[in-house]
Amino acid sequence: MSTDLNSNKDFKGKPIGSTLVDKLTYEIESNLNNDQFGVDSLAQAVGMSRSSLHRKLHRLLGVSTSQFIREYRLKRAMEILRNEGITASETAYRVGFSSPTYFNTCFHKFYGITPGEVKSKNSNEIKILIHGRDTTIVQSNTKKRLLWALVLLPIFVLVVFYFFSPYAKENQESQKNEINIHGKSIAVLPLKNWTGNPDLEYISDGMTDAVISRLTKIEAIDKVVPFASVLQYKDTEKTISEIAKELKVANLLQGNLQISGSQIKINLQMIHGSSNVHLWSEEYTKEWKSDEIFKIQFEVVEAIAKNMRATISENEMVAIQKIPTKSKQAYSYFLQAEFQRNKANESTYDNAIELYEKSIEIDSSFVEAYISQARVWSFGGLVWGIFDERTAWENTKRLLEKALEIDPGNKEVEEELYSGYFYYDWNFEVVEPYYQKILKDSYFDDTPSLVADYAIKTGRYLLAAKAMDELLLIDPSFGVLFCFKAETFLFLDRTDEALELLESTNSLYDDNLWYLRESAKIYFYLGEYEKSKKQLNKILSKFSDYPPILMWLNLVYAQMDGSQNEVNKHLEELFTKYNEGSSGSPAWFIALYYCTLNDYERAFEWLNKSYERHEVELTWLREEPLLAPLRNDPRYVDLYRKVGFSSIGIPIKT
Repeated sequence: MSTDLNSNKDFKGKPIGSTLVDKLTYEIESNLNNDQFGVDSLAQAVGMSRSSLHRKLHRLLGVSTSQFIREYRLKRAMEILRNEGITASETAYRVGFSSPTYFNTCFHKFYGITPGEVKSKNSNEIKILIHGRDTTIVQSNTKKRLLWALVLLPIFVLVVFYFFSPYAKENQESQKNEINIHGKSIAVLPLKNWTGNPDLEYISDGMTDAVISRLTKIEAIDKVVPFASVLQYKDTEKTISEIAKELKVANLLQGNLQISGSQIKINLQMIHGSSNVHLWSEEYTKEWKSDEIFKIQFEVVEAIAKNMRATISENEMVAIQKIPTKSKQAYSYFLQAEFQRNKANESTYDNAIELYEKSIEIDSSFVEAYISQARVWSFGGLVWGIFDERTAWENTKRLLEKALEIDPGNKEVEEELYSGYFYYDWNFEVVEPYYQKILKDSYFDDTPSLVADYAIKTGRYLLAAKAMDELLLIDPSFGVLFCFKAETFLFLDRTDEALELLESTNSLYDDNLWYLRESAKIYFYLGEYEKSKKQLNKILSKFSDYPPILMWLNLVYAQMDGSQNEVNKHLEELFTKYNEGSSGSPAWFIALYYCTLNDYERAFEWLNKSYERHEVELTWLREEPLLAPLRNDPRYVDLYRKVGFSSIGIPIKT
């Protein structure tokens, strides 16, 4: 049975076409009477993240996912009411509304009549209603055309003046930099810790992170800046307008947290970024126990949405009100662990793992605790060299598999797992289909490990650059994304653009460890050695960790400077790391050092040692510029095959 709702599909069968809209309507129809089938369910059914689906639908149809679902249900309701002799309440349940009252409200808002009035309308009136026109009185076409002509003529004159007058160009140029910060966008700045106890900073940070996390579930809000990106503004002296401009958001939320006895109090105010106009303020006071803590978070999120005129759907409300754990103590340990994790160094990672374990011991179903602890293990086993690689991966995989067991279909967990399959297992045959799925679904929401790093390391620079543009639309303050994009320019021989990009972003990320490390490496390959040294020195002066990649940079610059004592010192540092069985790929960096000396026999010796240790940096084998002279050597070809590049048909770089 075909209908006027979607001529490309059969309501009782599968979609005739293969477009995204076909797939979506088929899934909604298949779950039409299921009131729990909402945005998350639909996104999962078509294999996309909720935000990717939102962006695609918005580009295609100009609607949000929740609006698409709701309007589809309402159109089906109209058809049922016209053709079947059932009541409005029965229709509501048939099309997936759990409340007949809410159904009546939505139906009236959409069509301008109540469900009960449908039977009283003739066919022509119904057709006009379906096409979105308000039509109880049919006017003559002549009168309507005359009326529209009178209304539109002055508008037309104004439009012509606006776009073609001398004033237009100047005015449009002045608005050019503002256009990206209009709309429903917000950054929640870290809450000030006014408890009088610096040790309780983890609570203020944790509450900030929780509010941000819940805001991201509201599809009507176009952009919420991630917690990691607002942390840099914790002690900033920048003005509200400056922060809003940097983050490209319309609104900022700031406030403070106080604790007195068993009570927690939060004072908040929302400010319009460019105008600095105060929009809303509120004080929240609750008991310091888990259900009350989460209740504050719900109320804050609802108030923010209301003041941004962002509608929260029924399913989104359920997601926002989801309680991650019923244990106050488990949540307290989790917040402390997150606070330690965000400091991102060896000692704080150890602290974080211990606190996550305590949290899980109290509540073994606390999914977020498993995911965050897995990320600590995974990152610590990579190039930063904090944990043994095999131990790091075993723990990462164990925790993520447990999280999936509790919460099947969790996209964050999936992304982390496949990143591990790439870095730690070199399992290209498993990762490649997942990467293709990401490209198909435009799933660019989480870490850039696959859409950037994997893409670059397998020679797909333009795809990586496109993914970085997508991610930067979501979060323009995520500094390392600019490094990945600069890296794509490097491999595309667009060196001027790579340099220009780094120069334009350096001042924004002087305290960002990951950005400094990546930019130091890229400057080296661009031949901008002094700039590379400058970034390296910032790391060494500001951070205590000293992984093999930094030892290697120190080593090659000591060699360039002709300082043999320094060469011996830094080379010995790498040898020691290797002999200790350290992660961070010391054998790989020793091999690269010998490449800078054109000592390729020793380079191969250490490349093989890197392979034997299964070092994660060997994923750079195809693209590493210093290995270019070796690519025709049979030993390189054999290593290339053993690492796994050949298994997915990726040829050796020429």
